[in-house]
Amino acid sequence: MEPIDLPADYLERVYAGVLGKVIGVYLGRPFEGWTHQEILADLGHIRYYVQEKFGLPLIATDDDISGTFTFVRALEEHDVGVDITAEQVGKTWLNHIINGRSVISWNGTERTAYLNLRKGVTAPWSGSMKMNGRTAAEQIGAQIYIDGWAMVAPANPKLAAKLAEAAASVSHDGVAVHAAKVWAAMEAEAFVSKDVDHLLNTGLDAIPPDSLIATLIADIRRWCEEDGDWEKTRQRIEDEYGYDKYPGFCHVVPNHGIMVMTLIYAGGNFHEAMHIVNTCGWDTDCNSGNVACLVAIMHGVDAFEGGPDWRGPVADRVLISSADGGYSINNAARIAHDIVNMGRKLTGKNALPRPKGGAQYHFTLPGSVQGFSSQPNDDAVVRQDIDVDGDSSPGLAITVHINPHKEPIEIVTPTFAPQHARQTSYYELVGSPLVYPGQNLYTILRADEHMQARLLIKVYTSNDELETITGDVEDLSPGETKYLRWNIPAGQVGSRPIKSAGVALSAASDIHGTVWMDSFEWEDFPDLTLRADVHGTNYFYRHSFVNGADKFRLDEKFIVAQKNGTGIVSYGTREWEDYRAVFQDFVVNIGGPSGVAVRVQGLNRYYALLFSPSDRVTLVKVLDDQIIELYSETFYWDVDTSYTITMEMDGIMLWGKVGDIELYAEDSQFLEGGIGLVVADGSLAVKSIEISRPRRLMEIDWHAMNAMSE
Repeated sequence: MEPIDLPADYLERVYAGVLGKVIGVYLGRPFEGWTHQEILADLGHIRYYVQEKFGLPLIATDDDISGTFTFVRALEEHDVGVDITAEQVGKTWLNHIINGRSVISWNGTERTAYLNLRKGVTAPWSGSMKMNGRTAAEQIGAQIYIDGWAMVAPANPKLAAKLAEAAASVSHDGVAVHAAKVWAAMEAEAFVSKDVDHLLNTGLDAIPPDSLIATLIADIRRWCEEDGDWEKTRQRIEDEYGYDKYPGFCHVVPNHGIMVMTLIYAGGNFHEAMHIVNTCGWDTDCNSGNVACLVAIMHGVDAFEGGPDWRGPVADRVLISSADGGYSINNAARIAHDIVNMGRKLTGKNALPRPKGGAQYHFTLPGSVQGFSSQPNDDAVVRQDIDVDGDSSPGLAITVHINPHKEPIEIVTPTFAPQHARQTSYYELVGSPLVYPGQNLYTILRADEHMQARLLIKVYTSNDELETITGDVEDLSPGETKYLRWNIPAGQVGSRPIKSAGVALSAASDIHGTVWMDSFEWEDFPDLTLRADVHGTNYFYRHSFVNGADKFRLDEKFIVAQKNGTGIVSYGTREWEDYRAVFQDFVVNIGGPSGVAVRVQGLNRYYALLFSPSDRVTLVKVLDDQIIELYSETFYWDVDTSYTITMEMDGIMLWGKVGDIELYAEDSQFLEGGIGLVVADGSLAVKSIEISRPRRLMEIDWHAMNAMSE
């Protein structure tokens, strides 16, 4: 395939596409499945977020978002470039989907395909008509997850269609795959064209001209030209291609028709596109997400101007429920950078580093606030802008009215699950916190009025409420750039999940002013001890662990059980690189190879120290469906004895110890990830897990160790 030059504004266009997807899904989510007539009767024409009307949170877990931004990460995991296969994408499904609890919709075709994969049926057979029947294979799921595959192939519709076919075939077949290929090709071409007719022709080039999707698009193009009225055309689609014409809960054909019609009537106006596609009804969040992504790619971030404020309420926030816990609390800027780096790698280009020295929050993309908002929100306005009186770089502009008689104004961003997550009715938010005690928070501030600032975190308490913990007060003199640093106190926080982080602003007198936040970040080693008997009954502590096992209970010990196969419970993020983990009072009650894991990157990618029923203790690498032995020793383990297991990582070096036995290995497959408890066909228990900086590896003579092993 011919290499394609990346557009000069590639990152900004992807950022717009990610925002569009998120806005579209959240906009259509509350009335998903409603008919056009029901929407008009109860809500009227959709030109606003309706969550408040239903008492629903705007930001919530949704399969359309989770699947879109999870499955494309197969490109990271398998590193085979443009030749990625459906089978490899299927392995990424298995690495990230927790049975019944994350990523996908659990009442449709995706569930069928996932269960096939779990039984050992490889993709694309897992999604084929021959395996699942035509009705299941032609539901809507293939196209709703397709946007990421288009955004890694800008201006390359042939590649986008190829990637889309591989990804869609994991769960779908036939007309559903055709629809996915059309939309992916159009989104890829939208990076360089705003001509809707050209985009449609580009999409049609990806599928057979005599296919049902090609016929559908031809009919809709003709109807739009004849009608000049989207409501008339919508009725024609319902009459000729409506839900009553196709079996199943949510067939792709009617919904694809609504999307194409919306693009023809409103491809030049994001706001009108959102109005039309959501007022039409049927699978509103899916259709709205796909259309919003495409139109936003076409027009960039300017697409969101001149109409309802779609971006402000979202504030870049994204929730992704998957087995990679550190990716669950997310934001559109981070996702955009990740997608762009996948796209750059496909064209042989180096990855873009995170701006401003690698800060997690850098505010460099147009309008990006990366989740930051004010509390209380009537005393501050948070926006992205250029600090013209500073270094003229983009940053967060915080306009405040500080009353010395009121509580300090808090400017925070989410780092763990919001309080409403426990009330989610669809599926839970699976994920771990982003920030931990022992780490250092950093920010760079400049104020135009004299005020005080302190770094802060908000931590879940023993009754699942929030406690604010702050660092030392720092004076901000007008015009002075101030660097704030704070080590999150391990003793004060303990193992309680950190829900958000940011700064508190106060003043000795009543002032109106602006504070510029150049960046916000954290780094260094976590320092904490996880115990089952401390916060075991608390919802948010229990859900700070990613439970990929049949049973996970917190009592006097952490107890993990798996009825069939292997289960894993993990904790931490991929920003954990080198660390020491000590598992105290570890017991394997019964079962197959079970033990502890480090550098966990999902359900099927990690290093583990496993006890074997054949009296061995083995250091292994779990890589999808492979278990690769790195080091093994005889060990006569006893089910009635508890053990202390220590694991350390430093770069490519791994070290483990149980009793008097030490195990060593070098491997570069996984250089980051959290800790885990692994059990196969049985159960295990552990009293506590201590996480800190590595110590033992600094003492090892690795040249001598290598010589001994040879």
